[in-house]
Order: sequence, then structure tokens, then C-alpha cells
Amino acid sequence: MAHSPRGWTGARTPSAQKRVRTAERRRDINQPRKSAAKTLVTKALRVAIGQAEGDPNEQLAEAISALDRAAKAGAIHPNAAARRKSRLTRKVNAALGGVHVQTGKVQKATGKAAAAKAAKARVAASKAAKAKAPQTAAGKARAALTKAGRTETAKAAPSATAAAAPTTTAARTTKAAATKTTASKSTAAKTTAAKAPAKAAATKTTASKTAAAKTAAAKAPAARTAKAPAKPKKPAEPAS
Repeated sequence: MAHSPRGWTGARTPSAQKRVRTAERRRDINQPRKSAAKTLVTKALRVAIGQAEGDPNEQLAEAISALDRAAKAGAIHPNAAARRKSRLTRKVNAALGGVHVQTGKVQKATGKAAAAKAAKARVAASKAAKAKAPQTAAGKARAALTKAGRTETAKAAPSATAAAAPTTTAARTTKAAATKTTASKSTAAKTTAAKAPAKAAATKTTASKTAAAKTAAAKAPAARTAKAPAKPKKPAEPAS
């Protein structure tokens, strides 16, 4: 375990240090080309809409050339360069045609709550306009079909309720019978539980009586043997 925190948090291995040097060198090459392309694109748009002096076609050509140089050097992707050239050309042509063109990022002047409120207002206005507009034949047909469907649903609801009533009654009867059966089973279980101690006591009494009888039977032969008189010995016969 280290006794002090690490003081160096950068690259340590030779390969990582080489990547750091490469990235710094590539940044020195790529950054000026990216910045120049962005500056020339903005200038071409400003000239096209009349905010700056110059020839719009010359500025457009310079911006396209800068984008090509940046893509060739690897500062930007070739597809990105093609996309930016296409967008720039369309905007310049639209501006020269008298169409208003946005030159920078659109700044939101309202917050999220105000934007949501405005969106709801636009949706409501659109629905109101559609409701006031004359209805077409297709719209009338759809409305009639929807109304017919609602009518059929309303008619089918009472019959479905009536059909479900017998089923509900049968279910209730079955449930009551099941409840009664459960109650009878519970009563039988309680009765069995009440009889169990009495049966156990009777069994215990019978066992004690049997043990006492066996003890008495074992003692009886011993008592008879003790009470029986001793037989007299026969006298010895005289020798002839």
C-alpha cells in the first residue's frame, strides 16, 4: 500500500507518452484548418445576406476550398465537409433569391413551461380549425360508422349483463356450499380434538390396570409356595 498519494496522473508507459505527443501535434495541424473553414463559411453567409461587403460567389468558393483542405488534412471527415458545402450552397442561393436565412444558432427566448403552453395552444387552435372546416364525404362516412358502433355497443351491454347474472348466482351458490362444507369440517376437527384427551386418558387407565394384573399374577405363585407345608422325610431302613 502506498504511503503517499500519486503525484503524477498522466501517461506513464512509452506508448501512452507517444500518443500524447501525437495528439498535440495533430491538434496543432487540425485546429487552424477547422477554424479557418468555419470563419470562411460564416463570412460567405454574411456576404450573401448583405451584412458584409464582398462578392458572394467568391466567398462561397473560398469557403468550399477551405472545407476541402480541412477534409484532405484529416481535420474533419470528408462526409462532414460535403454536408457543410451542400448546406452552405443552399443557404447562399436562398439568400441571393431574397429568402431570409438564419446565420447562427437559434436562441430560445422562452422557457420550457412557456414552450409547452404555446404548443398546447397551437394544438387546440388546429383542432378548432379542423372542426370548423367543411366535412368531406369520407369524414361523414367515418363519423356515421363510429356512431353506429357506439349504438351497437350500448345495445349489447344490457344483454351481456343479463347473461352474466345467472353465472353470478351460480357462483354465489357454489361459494356458499363450499363455505358450509368448510364449516362442517372445522366442527368435526374440533370434536375430534376434544375427544382425543379422553381417549388418551382411557388408554392410560387400561394400561395401568394391565400392569397391576401382571404384577399380582407374578406374586401369587410365590405366596402359594411360602404357605405350603414341608413334606416329612422317610425314615431310613435298617440294615439286614
